Amino acid sequence: MANEPSATQANGAGLARRLAVTLGVSGVILAAVLVLAPLVGSTRISLPAALAGQWPDAQIFYGVRWPRTILAALAGGALAISGALFQALLRDALATPYTLGVSSGASLGAVLAISFRWSSVAGVPAVWVSALIGAMLTLALVAGVAAEGRRMSSFTLLLAGVTINSIVMSIIMVLHNLASVGQSFAIVHWLMGGIEPLPATVLAMVAAVILPVSAVICWKAREWNLMAVGEEWASARGASPRRLMILGYVAGSVLTATVTSITGPIGFVGLIVPHALRLKTGADHRLLMPASFLAGAAFLVLCDTAARTLMSVEIPVSVVTALVGGPFFIALLRSRRKSLWL
Repeated sequence: MANEPSATQANGAGLARRLAVTLGVSGVILAAVLVLAPLVGSTRISLPAALAGQWPDAQIFYGVRWPRTILAALAGGALAISGALFQALLRDALATPYTLGVSSGASLGAVLAISFRWSSVAGVPAVWVSALIGAMLTLALVAGVAAEGRRMSSFTLLLAGVTINSIVMSIIMVLHNLASVGQSFAIVHWLMGGIEPLPATVLAMVAAVILPVSAVICWKAREWNLMAVGEEWASARGASPRRLMILGYVAGSVLTATVTSITGPIGFVGLIVPHALRLKTGADHRLLMPASFLAGAAFLVLCDTAARTLMSVEIPVSVVTALVGGPFFIALLRSRRKSLWL
């Protein structure tokens, strides 16, 4: 019994060291990517010249590449931490930010705005507003269907999300089939996802949503550890599975809806980043959650940089994330299968 406090202190000190190292390495990588990525492009610019305000370096850096880099970082961090969160809540290694239908709801809202030629709402692009409304309505619908009285389980939440996701995607296909050629092109372009430069005010609003919600997710990391084991396990240790399920679903969905309404759906970030980090940091969400945000931010910035520089014509960033994430995930599945046979 006398050794228990010292053992607890040693475990706490070990966690603190691992957390410092993980966040330090991830933070340095992200900082380097944020500085270097805006310098890469079809037109070469100089960072000292941009910082000195010289034309055209400053205009390209501050007006185009830097806002785009910041949006990619915010989107990548939000999608990665949402993926880690949903994988813990649903106890499903294949869960992504889009598993529970929020992305398809945003897509339906955007497709409706394109199909009915809505231009803007109070000066804001109607596609963004409609996509956000669609995502929020889908969030409420999935939660309402999954609720069983005062109880909400991961199983019913997953079934409700997958079912509503299929229904919404069917509606999108109908609208796409009825659209004109120009509308069809706009719908396909939006559904492929992409990162575009945004005004500073819009970036500030996006950050004002993503950063606090991500901080709450990291703060509740100990509870996500309990939920990842099982709802009975969490309940036996004084946690409220229903409250955590609702909190996690709403937090992850808000992040996904915010990102998707502006960028469109961008796949694989929320799947491969948490899985890759688990190989290095383990399954402790006190390490995994903040590391996922930082690594996801760096990953999507790098993918977006590749999307706009690898070819003479810019390609959607979702194509790059799929080309990188698909082979990685196949390799991960093969390595796990080999380990099971061994």
